[in-house]
Amino acid sequence: MEPAAATEWITNEAGDVRLAADFDAVAREYWPRVFCFLVVSLRDRGDAESLTQDCFLKAFQAWRGFRGECGVNTWLMRIAVNQLRDHARNRRLQFWKRTKAASASDEFGEVSVAETMPDGRASPEMGAVAKQQVAAVWRAASALPQQQRAVFLLRFLEDLDLLEIAKVTGLKEGTVKTHLFRALQTVRAHVDKTV
Repeated sequence: MEPAAATEWITNEAGDVRLAADFDAVAREYWPRVFCFLVVSLRDRGDAESLTQDCFLKAFQAWRGFRGECGVNTWLMRIAVNQLRDHARNRRLQFWKRTKAASASDEFGEVSVAETMPDGRASPEMGAVAKQQVAAVWRAASALPQQQRAVFLLRFLEDLDLLEIAKVTGLKEGTVKTHLFRALQTVRAHVDKTV
């Protein structure tokens, strides 16, 4: 799903057109990152598309008030995390608990995460091992508690540093470090057992 052009959402007033054009560029750049984060978090392509749309709608509505105190990516990811929390709260289910343990061919939408990871390997055997390892990491991540999973995904999927994760999640930096440490321990232990 591609972002709609922001210029379709507003009137043609001179200031609003420039504002919309600026936001349109932001949406085109960050839409895939937000969508990827949400689809991996939710494991439901339809819900991820809806939440991504809602995220960018909220961002567009708040675009004039964006002060630049943090990066645009951090700001958008904060909105996405809040959308994710609201979604879980509204459905009265913790996301990922409704899925069974993932298999090596686990699908996130239409494309397996293991298939999208560049392996850079020369032999098919090494490529198969790499795909198994990636699948094992995602299986382990799916079993993490919600906060640990969010911190893990923001760190390794979105490549945010600890301070950015703290801003996005609203947690203290020390708490982020603790969640990340525990998540890494759990994922490593799971991967060591399965691969």
